Amino acid sequence: MVLPSYAFERRARLLKTDEFSSVFNFRKRVSGRYLVFHYQSNELAYARLGLVVGKKIARRAVDRNYIKRVMRELFRLNQHQLPGVDLVIRPHMIFGRSEFTEIEQEFIELVSKLQRKLTIQQEPQ
Repeated sequence: MVLPSYAFERRARLLKTDEFSSVFNFRKRVSGRYLVFHYQSNELAYARLGLVVGKKIARRAVDRNYIKRVMRELFRLNQHQLPGVDLVIRPHMIFGRSEFTEIEQEFIELVSKLQRKLTIQQEPQ
């Protein structure tokens, strides 16, 4: 039995502006109370992550960095459930340590919602 790798490798990251722009221009998204997932299928066998946390959402850099750290960790633990997709996560509102379990639940719900949408899109018509 081969266990999935839980590493967050460089190849699993969106780094270039063009990669972010193509996901945003694709205009597909799923959203919850705290988070919005913008997504676009890719030809790779793995998911890639990009994060956008603006000053409008979290004024202090400490808060923005905490949000990004939590999103990276949740993606790292759940990346084996995602098909080949480019994913940009953008928070709707600021959250802290007290809302972590709520954010974790929402992340898992959005991943399953995303999986359902992707399987519907891939079915022949």
